[in-house]
Amino acid sequence: MPPVFDRPLRQQSTLVDRATVSGFGFWSGQDVRLEFRPAVANTGITFVREDLPGTPRIPARVQLREDKPRRTNLTAGSHRVEMVEHVLAALAGLEIDNCEVWTTASEMPGCDGSSLPFAKALQGAGRELLSAPQPRFEVREVVRVGDDETWLEARPATQGMTVEYHLDYGENCSLPTQSACHLVTSGTFVAALAPARTFVLQHEAEQLRSHGLGLRVTNQDLLVFGPDGPIGNHLRFEDECARHKALDMVGDLALCGVELVGHFIACRSGHQLNAELGSRLHELYETASSGQRIAS
Repeated sequence: MPPVFDRPLRQQSTLVDRATVSGFGFWSGQDVRLEFRPAVANTGITFVREDLPGTPRIPARVQLREDKPRRTNLTAGSHRVEMVEHVLAALAGLEIDNCEVWTTASEMPGCDGSSLPFAKALQGAGRELLSAPQPRFEVREVVRVGDDETWLEARPATQGMTVEYHLDYGENCSLPTQSACHLVTSGTFVAALAPARTFVLQHEAEQLRSHGLGLRVTNQDLLVFGPDGPIGNHLRFEDECARHKALDMVGDLALCGVELVGHFIACRSGHQLNAELGSRLHELYETASSGQRIAS
């Protein structure tokens, strides 16, 4: 029998005030300003492209994920928002369920490569509880995606959401094998996960720049690993890279749109498998919810 999570459904929440974060997109180099605005219950997270005619809206839903390497994009019709995972992680980590994210460009600001600037701005805006309950999906059986080498699975749990990541680039890589495991609460998210920064190997960074990508990004904006470790930068945690991968899991799985209860364990995985698992969990949630409606 799976463990029982007997905590009642929590109340939904939104922001008390607006909050802003500015910067530039790591991929595009384009300046961008975000404004987080309060939203009513049961509307979820919605990105609003205020730079486009008609201010098109793009809901944060797993069905709208666009398959792009190294980041999470969302597409609704002809409109897109890019690299949304760190924004979504901050909202999910602080349990902010309803929010409009108004943006002046398609790509979110990279800031320092982490979720911390977003989390701090959201904390400053304050969190308001709403009367509606937040839907929840509890993992009742192991759900696994990937293969023997690269995989991600969800297991039953009794303590809310735990994210665990095992990073292994092989013996010949300057990036050491490492693991991180954290129960996601508002406190642990801000202290242990939000500060973990994006990382890239030196040859990967050079390849991206040769294709005209990331030209505005410096070694101080994220972690670039050379033969002797980070170039021109210092680690915030010994296992910072594994923590960042766990942070990405929080953001990508937030696209399910419900509170998730489970232990999520990953090995060498990334955004694509996060999305695949998120789709599977969303389907299971929809099936379970349909059964409950029929029974009632």
